Amino acid sequence: MKYLALILLAALTWVDPATVKKINETKSAAESSFKKGDYSAAIEKYRYLVDSLNVREDEVMLNLAHAYYLAKDTANAYSGYQSVTTSPDRNIRSSAQLQLGLIANQQGRPEEALNHFRESIKANPSNDDARYNYEMVKKKLQEQNDQDDQQQQNQDKQDQQNQQQQKEEQQQNKDEQQNKDDEQEQQQDEKDAENQQRKDQQEQQKKNEQEQQEQQEAEKESELPNVDREKLEQMKISEEKARMILEAMKNQEKQYLQQQKRKATQSRDRNKPDW
Repeated sequence: MKYLALILLAALTWVDPATVKKINETKSAAESSFKKGDYSAAIEKYRYLVDSLNVREDEVMLNLAHAYYLAKDTANAYSGYQSVTTSPDRNIRSSAQLQLGLIANQQGRPEEALNHFRESIKANPSNDDARYNYEMVKKKLQEQNDQDDQQQQNQDKQDQQNQQQQKEEQQQNKDEQQNKDDEQEQQQDEKDAENQQRKDQQEQQKKNEQEQQEQQEAEKESELPNVDREKLEQMKISEEKARMILEAMKNQEKQYLQQQKRKATQSRDRNKPDW
């Protein structure tokens, strides 16, 4: 039974020498193309190793990812590097994390890049490239954060200035409107005062004219008719006495007229004849 197990194990691990030779030849050809900078040919040969010869070595997968990266095919390169981040070989893990960090940084994801560089250093503390890129991206992030903070402060300051300016403009507009309203109100008050003054003057003028007319009428009534002065002298009556007699006659005439008006307003006795 023991010998049978050994035979099965040997059968499972046995590889056709021709296949081994083919694998080694393809590896050499892929490495040669890679060193020459013919990354398309290198990719073709590495893919032949993986797809046709079923080679799953982490070193082959890493080199395939390198060829994709240098051929500007970052999507396949990223996928290839991801496949070997759990390799038992710390150098391969460190190299894969370094390359993932470079891709992330090139695509504008510095935080992600920083994490990959950190994992690369953890896998291989002697990876100077990973440490250098880690410090560079960290510094860049710090500068970007400082710049963002400064921009935010400037924006906040600008917003405050804009708000203050807006308040001042609103207050200025309010003051201008108030001054305009006050000016209009003052003009209206002045206009009303002028109208009132004109009205008072007109009323006063009317009153003066009325008083003047009444005075003229009074004077006219008090004037004596044209009487021959010689007759007054013959009658031995002075002009002043004649004026007094005329005034007494006018008063008697007024009393008589008033009595006639009162009689006209009294009710007539129906039992008495009209005459």
